[in-house]
Amino acid sequence: MDDVSITNLAFGKEFTAAMEAKQVVAQEAERAKFIVEKAEQDKRSSIIRAQGDAKSAKLIGQAIASNLAFITLRKIEAAREIANTISNAANRVFLSSDELLNLQEINLESTTRKK
Repeated sequence: MDDVSITNLAFGKEFTAAMEAKQVVAQEAERAKFIVEKAEQDKRSSIIRAQGDAKSAKLIGQAIASNLAFITLRKIEAAREIANTISNAANRVFLSSDELLNLQEINLESTTRKK
């Protein structure tokens, strides 16, 4: 015999069911592995984010301690963001700049120059 060709091959029901069950188990194992890896990445991401937030808080604290103008700068940035949000809103809002920035407390050297 030189050549054999199998044209119709059927396995038993038990064997077919066992193979399908094996594939299902393998897929579930891969899914569980993916979930574990994702949880580990989320954990690393949370740790890195927390370290960045801590470093940011430390730097902001140092900036405030060394120069109180930093607080004024943050007030101006917050007021700018609020004004931008309000200007893009569909509703009409009217605020005086004194209320938005609380300019009574801001004492900038550039506005108190001696001539």
